[in-house]
Amino acid sequence: MKKKLTGLYVITDKKLINRDKFVETVERSIKGGARIVQLREKNSSREEILNLGLELLKLTKKYKVPLIINDSAELAKEIGADGVHLGGDDATIKNARTILGAQAIIGVSCYNEIERGLNAVQNGADYVAFGTPYYTPTKPEREPTSIEVLKKAVRVITEIPIFAIGGITKENASPILQTGVDGIAVITSVFGSPDPETTTRELAIISEQN
Repeated sequence: MKKKLTGLYVITDKKLINRDKFVETVERSIKGGARIVQLREKNSSREEILNLGLELLKLTKKYKVPLIINDSAELAKEIGADGVHLGGDDATIKNARTILGAQAIIGVSCYNEIERGLNAVQNGADYVAFGTPYYTPTKPEREPTSIEVLKKAVRVITEIPIFAIGGITKENASPILQTGVDGIAVITSVFGSPDPETTTRELAIISEQN
């Protein structure tokens, strides 16, 4: 699974995906070309996240794409997911690795902090994410991450993949990809779209062209 950490990375949002069509909507994004799926459930109960994760795991196994759980290594282990994504307030990489094992995928949010990315490499992360390059309703308070920060990250972090996240759409993805990042992570542009499969396909094509 770790060798597939490039391309288009989709992240769920409960505000954007109808619960009755949750798995169906995520499947459409995978059919469109998503290469990684993250279950990101802010303010949902542990039981709800667990149930959604187990349903998504059946889907991601079917299509052979990694399933990442946001924030909680413990939940990732209980679900049987491929890994966890850690933010600034979450467990350490070391603790997550202890819980999930050597084969798990551990990703880390670096915001616009190069040093955080370098520390993540040193502590055994499998990928890092920098954001946000553009305004995003998911993180409206986030300080922007400039193109120059992304370019520097690509220059100094060469051991693991780098993803850019935040406000990325088919209209503005190319300048981000041209920095040399390994992939882009999206939420609203796919799951806020009336046609997630087509939107994902368009973004996937742009990702492959750059």
